[in-house]
Amino acid sequence: MRASDDSVVDVRPPVLRCACHSPAFARLDGLLTRRFASLAAPVPGAAHESPWSVDRMSSVVPVAPATPVAFANVRLFDGRSDRLVGGRRVVVDGTRIRAIEDASAPAAEGVTVLDGGGRTLMPGLIDAHWHTIMAAMPKADLLTVDVGYINLVAAAEARCTLLRGFTSVRDMAGPAFSLKRAIDNGLTPGPRIWPSGAMISQTSGHGDFRDTYQVPAAQPASPSRGETIGLGAIADGAAQVLQRTREQLMLGASQIKLAAGAGVISDFDPIDVTQFTEAEFRAAVDAATNWGTYVTVHAYTPRAVQTAIRGGVRCIEHGQLIDEATARLMAGEDIWFSSQPFLQDAAHPAPPQLDPAKVSQIVTGTDGAYGFAKQYGLKTAWGTDILFDPDRTATQGAMLAALSRWYATAAILKMATSVNAELLALSGPRNPYSDAAVGVIEAGAYADLLIVDGDPFADIGLLADPERNLKVVMKDGRFYRNDLSA
Repeated sequence: MRASDDSVVDVRPPVLRCACHSPAFARLDGLLTRRFASLAAPVPGAAHESPWSVDRMSSVVPVAPATPVAFANVRLFDGRSDRLVGGRRVVVDGTRIRAIEDASAPAAEGVTVLDGGGRTLMPGLIDAHWHTIMAAMPKADLLTVDVGYINLVAAAEARCTLLRGFTSVRDMAGPAFSLKRAIDNGLTPGPRIWPSGAMISQTSGHGDFRDTYQVPAAQPASPSRGETIGLGAIADGAAQVLQRTREQLMLGASQIKLAAGAGVISDFDPIDVTQFTEAEFRAAVDAATNWGTYVTVHAYTPRAVQTAIRGGVRCIEHGQLIDEATARLMAGEDIWFSSQPFLQDAAHPAPPQLDPAKVSQIVTGTDGAYGFAKQYGLKTAWGTDILFDPDRTATQGAMLAALSRWYATAAILKMATSVNAELLALSGPRNPYSDAAVGVIEAGAYADLLIVDGDPFADIGLLADPERNLKVVMKDGRFYRNDLSA
């Protein structure tokens, strides 16, 4: 376009260049980074502000310490021993434990030494039967609300789980893959997650979350709400079980879970019902074995457990109604027994929404199941199995302490650390954290550590009150809580 004096006028819009790499933006970015890092970083010796406080900017994942950190003046439980050991100093460098040293030797130059005040240093706890997505939300909400909201609630609960001292969980059904990724990438605090994905269930089984109005299903059937969001996966026949198993492996499952029998929270199947056939179990086992991992099953009764074992599964969840013959079979086949201390008394009331008759059956059988487990030396893991009940998630540590009805304290502490870690490792190449050990304090292990104000060998109940009794919660070498002084 030309003006009257024949000069050229440029009417093109101005070019807007990105300022991301300009010196001014770099200065602003540095300022904000330092500001938020100072808010998130622990301050040794500072007064503790409760991590449960809603007005604290504590959803930010804390920055890692800039220098190695050593825990001194502590009594050490390494995850495997039967007693506490003094005279040791544990050095953390980055995400790992660098060394276990003689406390009388001088600390290396450049190491920040934290005084444990004679308290107990132990590995982070492991819950071998946790429901990352389904623990903190009622079932009616899970089946109706927006998936985004479900994940936000689960993320908030994951942070609380970590602050209760549980640095690792084996997720036993539910769509935990996205939250696991967010935690691993440092977007939100939470424990390490070994996900199972959707619980694979037959029609009418424990993982069939449909209501009666949805039966009969159309052919071909559209996925139900429970299937769509990944709570359960309905499969009938070996071919469908094979497909559903492969789908969960594709999504990132570290192990596979099937429902071999009815459940307390199931709406339509009585406890005595056996689910799936030996051939269907074998289909899931074949697929999992091809991926280097294993199948575990929800089961209570002898028939359900025995059918699953004949189908090749490696772990039984619950098992409260097993008999002696079933325990003997489990011992002979080297099967894991992953159970829970289900009790019903004034200190352990049953959730009111559960069927009292079902609850009574399971509670009555718990004593016998643990008795058989001890009699036959079963490889016994511990978990909570809290489902659809946000009011009960805070009892996670109390459920661990409830094992004192059957086990010595040393056995309980080992079960929730090194023994549960052995079960996690059963995932083989599907273990998402296989490059370092969890559940133990040893050189090269992940720096997932707790400091307990007191002696849990003398009082396992200390772990039932984490707000009062946990003075340090560290995961991956980062302080999520730190009340110690340098």
